Amino acid sequence: MNFDENEPQSVREERFAAERAEARAARKAASLDLWGAHVGAVIVTVAVVLLSWYGKLVALGIVSGVFLLWFAAALAWAYADGDHGRHALQRAYNITFGWGNGV
Repeated sequence: MNFDENEPQSVREERFAAERAEARAARKAASLDLWGAHVGAVIVTVAVVLLSWYGKLVALGIVSGVFLLWFAAALAWAYADGDHGRHALQRAYNITFGWGNGV
């Protein structure tokens, strides 16, 4: 988002809106690579199973709650960004568990 100090505010706002719309369209059209998200989800699932196996119910509730709230916030953000349906769920899943790419 570049801007010229001498251009009128209305022109700048129109240009910024066009750039945001272009970026949103590109983001919606791009396919999501979910491999890292699947790895992250498996790691979280294993951690939750181990916590329940050893009876650490407080830790289980905290870990599960954190990931549930993170997914709900990511889904709300994707929905507010204009995504609906399956693509919004995939984006929220990728935002929540996509850190598995770094593992």
